[in-house]
Amino acid sequence: MTRTTFLGLDIGTSSIKALLVNQQQGVVAEASVPVSISRPHPLWSEQDPEEWWQACLTAIAQVKHAGPEGFLALHSIGLSGQQHGAVFLDADGRVLRPAILWNDGRCGREAEELQNSVPDFVARASNLAMVGFTAPKVLWVRRHEPEVFKKTRKILLPKDYIRYRLSGAYVTEMSDAGGTLWHDIAGRKWDDTLLSAGGIDRSYVADLVEGSAESARLSDALSTEWGLAKGSVVIAGGAGDNAAAAVGIGAVKAGEGLLSMGTSGVLFAVTDRLVTKPERVLNAMCHALPNRWHVMGVTLSAASALTWFADMLGKGDHMAELITEVEAFASDPVQRANAPIFVPYLSGERTPHNDPEANGIFAGLRAQHDHVAMAYAVMEGVAFCFADDFDVLAASGADLKSCFLVGGGARSQFWGQMLSDVIQFNLELPAGAETGAALGAARLGMLAAGVASEAEICFKPAVRLRYHPNADEKAFYKPRLDRFRALYAAEHHLRSV
Repeated sequence: MTRTTFLGLDIGTSSIKALLVNQQQGVVAEASVPVSISRPHPLWSEQDPEEWWQACLTAIAQVKHAGPEGFLALHSIGLSGQQHGAVFLDADGRVLRPAILWNDGRCGREAEELQNSVPDFVARASNLAMVGFTAPKVLWVRRHEPEVFKKTRKILLPKDYIRYRLSGAYVTEMSDAGGTLWHDIAGRKWDDTLLSAGGIDRSYVADLVEGSAESARLSDALSTEWGLAKGSVVIAGGAGDNAAAAVGIGAVKAGEGLLSMGTSGVLFAVTDRLVTKPERVLNAMCHALPNRWHVMGVTLSAASALTWFADMLGKGDHMAELITEVEAFASDPVQRANAPIFVPYLSGERTPHNDPEANGIFAGLRAQHDHVAMAYAVMEGVAFCFADDFDVLAASGADLKSCFLVGGGARSQFWGQMLSDVIQFNLELPAGAETGAALGAARLGMLAAGVASEAEICFKPAVRLRYHPNADEKAFYKPRLDRFRALYAAEHHLRSV
């Protein structure tokens, strides 16, 4: 009997991932293709949407080659991707300029003007107007590249550009739409007032569907090229990368969440109602499933902070050895207590400061400190960022009951235990954490295809490891966390004088 399969595509900042699974969610084939980032000016971060598409085609070809029989049984495609990016298309669907990414910081002036343009802007958008979101990028293009804006007819998010290339349809979904600042998140629809404040109207944006709903069908041309029956492959609404990762690990009910230690860091909690705390930079958006929402605390440099430091040492290919050295260092309580403090705001910071100009800081360096002591400080500093996120989450009233630990940084058991001790919360490491967003996309594809119920599809994975907080560590970390917070306040003051 031919097995039915489902493809998850994750349009990441550093790579495009493709994951083909069967109806039992066993992996049939997977592939990952790197993509490049362009930084032509300070604060700029751009990518070529055509490179995304070619990387998708390559990843799909690799999956098809690795699992040809399974690929021919393809029933649906789910999409996940980096959020907040802006892809500008003309009337013929041609890309007009490189996509402006989530970590682009050029449009601070536009973000401020946007927030001040509508008296109840923050209440309408449920979020502050931050440079990372989509709407300020559009205003920047309107101001600085008027010839591009004049030709623009559609503005798509990254994964939705891939949907367009797969199907010809202009569609997005609820979890990604909230990051545009054009979305009524409580009502799960576009807000005409917010669109107008952003210099556009509904004709510029995609149609809205739920992430678990059908959004389009694979085009006849691609169906023929890939050996599939025309009209047979459903394309799900999909999700932004964090919502997809949550679906991938079964965080789909209120009180369930994840802590992601990737390039950036995210604390994600599912709610059954819209919860907001914009004044402390808690992002509020729809979940990828109907009648659910989520909140996120975001730190812009998480595992990437340690990668940055290791690369400077020439140890980027020996990360495990460096962490082993750090673990040995931390086993000496005197050394650990006298370690330097590091503030990892290497790309500015979002939660709780909304400060794109924030800087990284090493403080308390002494002659006895070496690269290991500094690496310890980097790992601890990232954990302190999550302590801020947990404080903001608690202040919002969102009730987090369980939390999975995912992302590249989750590979270090030492770092995982440190995180649990700093935030004083139980963390669970799921089996297969590395495939979270692509698996979540595939699961949304399964839901859109109607092959099983949400409970049957969005189950939780086996727990590989549980981290329980050590209450004694709370007293150790408190004065160091206080110093960490004071260092940012001092640096911010110095920039303002």
